[in-house]
Amino acid sequence: MEIDEVANINDMDEYIELLYEDIPDKVRGSALILQLARNPDNLEELLLNETALGALARVLREDWKQSVELATNIIYIFFCFSSFSQFHGLITHYKIGALCMNIIDHELKRHELWQEELSKKKKAVDEDPENQTLRKDYEKTFKKYQGLVVKQEQLLRVALYLLLNLAEDTRTELKMRNKNIVHMLVKALDRDNFELLILVVSFLKKLSIFMENKNDMVEMDIVEKLVKMIPCEHEDLLNITLRLLLNLSFDTGLRNKMVQVGLLPKLTALLGNENYKQIAMCVLYHISMDDRFKSMFAYTDCIPQLMKMLFECSDERIDLELISFCINLAANKRNVQLICEGNGLKMLMKRALKFKDPLLMKMIRNISQHDGPTKNLFIDYVGDLAAQISNDEEEEFVIECLGTLANLTIPDLDWELVLKEYKLVPYLKDKLKPGAAEDDLVLEVVIMIGTVSMDDSCAALLAKSGIIPALIELLNAQQEDDEFVCQIIYVFYQMVFHQATRDVIIKETQAPAYLIDLMHDKNNEIRKVCDNTLDIIAEYDEEWAKKIQSEKFRWHNSQWLEMVESRQMDESEQYLYGDDRIEPYIHEGDILERPDLFYNSDGLIASEGAISPDFFNDYHLQNGDVVGQHSFPGSLGMDGFGQPVGILGRPATAYGFRPDEPYYYGYGSR
Repeated sequence: MEIDEVANINDMDEYIELLYEDIPDKVRGSALILQLARNPDNLEELLLNETALGALARVLREDWKQSVELATNIIYIFFCFSSFSQFHGLITHYKIGALCMNIIDHELKRHELWQEELSKKKKAVDEDPENQTLRKDYEKTFKKYQGLVVKQEQLLRVALYLLLNLAEDTRTELKMRNKNIVHMLVKALDRDNFELLILVVSFLKKLSIFMENKNDMVEMDIVEKLVKMIPCEHEDLLNITLRLLLNLSFDTGLRNKMVQVGLLPKLTALLGNENYKQIAMCVLYHISMDDRFKSMFAYTDCIPQLMKMLFECSDERIDLELISFCINLAANKRNVQLICEGNGLKMLMKRALKFKDPLLMKMIRNISQHDGPTKNLFIDYVGDLAAQISNDEEEEFVIECLGTLANLTIPDLDWELVLKEYKLVPYLKDKLKPGAAEDDLVLEVVIMIGTVSMDDSCAALLAKSGIIPALIELLNAQQEDDEFVCQIIYVFYQMVFHQATRDVIIKETQAPAYLIDLMHDKNNEIRKVCDNTLDIIAEYDEEWAKKIQSEKFRWHNSQWLEMVESRQMDESEQYLYGDDRIEPYIHEGDILERPDLFYNSDGLIASEGAISPDFFNDYHLQNGDVVGQHSFPGSLGMDGFGQPVGILGRPATAYGFRPDEPYYYGYGSR
């Protein structure tokens, strides 16, 4: 209902009188008061008129079901007050917020009934297309439905806007949540009205920062409803929808859902649009944190677009979101092949070395991890990388350069030449001193030593420089840090392969003793490297072999010995199996002191009272498994794929690269 007259603040008493008449007069009176309320200058005077506000609240409470226009007008009046925080107490006093939620809930249910009725009539027309009566009835109903929806959406919009303003107070927001506001909002996403959708998505975005609200959204399958809005022609709606998706993308399950409903290519397509590029990239970055989805980016045009952005960036430091995303993608082998296509790696190296960018170098380091043709591309850059390893460069940058070099396990690479030409041995040795550098840098130095030690001439060069005692000293200092322990032991493992360093390790250091102590460490990775290293040491030194076997024997029997020694039987238990006592086996001596229980190829072992660990020379226990001894290196044994089972890969660490593990999780503040 439109009115032509202009409202006057001096005629308020007349307008209040109208609120006590029939519905048309109430609509007229509320419309005139609304005219006044829309001018902020009038709000304070209206606030003082308790009669008017009380009457408006009463009419809304009693008559909102009778007229959508009346309800819309009155809620709009209170919405004008809600735009200012100082008037929120007034709205709370009249319980307008709770009333609005009831109205919204009712209107949404009413809309469902309208749709059901319309659907039934449409079905009837489809079943009997020749029946003109049915068709006219459907068209009439549809036209009526459209008119009702327009009015209803105006009401919903103003009611939701009022609630959004009130939700500034988190306590009020919690009350709304308890009244199922999230379910109502997600239901409203099925509408087509852009203005209403912008409001609904904005409200959901505000609510989504709390886990309880986010969980409610999950129950309502919100991602399936949002996907239809990407892309859309309305810029504001698309922008706010992307921001809501960003909030939701912090949840692993919702990221999974985003991929399932096909958002990945849609978001990738938005990277080319300046208005949405940044926010779309942030959502994609979160998706790229999951290993399962990294490879899926290879089947979109995402990587070429990102490479273009990297190379076109004019600043010294690349945008944090962009480089973080690239770092994650570089953790996947297929993506790396696309990144390195053409002159990709060359351009990345050139930029990283020019600007000394540690994050770009982190991306390059991830690229260097993958075996295959991409790793061989790094041979051309070994000198450039080695030249960065000095005390003059920024430490973060040096860490990434060292990590990249440490990944280059390329047989054709002459590491001895690199170490000598760039004088790296003194640098590496100096950094091993406890407290000489930050732990991250020291760990990369240890990993680097492990890589170059695969070359026998390098291993000899390092041993001659006194690096092995420095590693043992570092092992003492960092014995509580599994990362350090594992990588230092791996260096020992590499060095015992070579004759020159093997003798130094075995005869001139206490490294084997440390390895024996660590044989039963709680960390599985450390145990594995220790076992492999000790097996090789045992092949070449009889004295250490006996000590190692003795320790393995003691460990694997300790639980049994402990049980036998500590077992105390009470009288009833002694005769559990009849009248014969069983003390000859338990009480008269240790069961392991019974030599007649052990056999060799000729029958009983001579009764010497105990069995020596030397008995295990041919077969010994390794981590609880019986393993045949082998001579080194010819009989390492082969696995089912024809690969030697004795060769150990470099252990993974949290600092170093783990294939397909997300790397750079920090999200830059903007």
